[in-house]
Amino acid sequence: MRLDLFLKTSRLVKRRGQAKALCDAGRVRIDGLLAKATRQVRVGNRITLDLHRRQLVVEVQQVQPAVGGRARPETLFRVVSERKAHRGMIKEGREKSDADLYG
Repeated sequence: MRLDLFLKTSRLVKRRGQAKALCDAGRVRIDGLLAKATRQVRVGNRITLDLHRRQLVVEVQQVQPAVGGRARPETLFRVVSERKAHRGMIKEGREKSDADLYG
């Protein structure tokens, strides 16, 4: 499943366009590597989301089948860590808020 679709399906972001905007801004990593919205997500991947005021790391537990049944969003991932960002984490060029990214 594509990263942007996984983020939307798992309800980590509200819309697929938001997921793409985060990826384009370099705020999403899979297993430590910058990820594009089209990258395939597999069970066991660790996804790091750098949101406006926090960093969220989740591990993919399940990838919803493309056709057929629906999995509950909370069963798709496990939160590994979540921490609030401090000034030292904000790097040059990344001071825009999530609202700026999503319009």
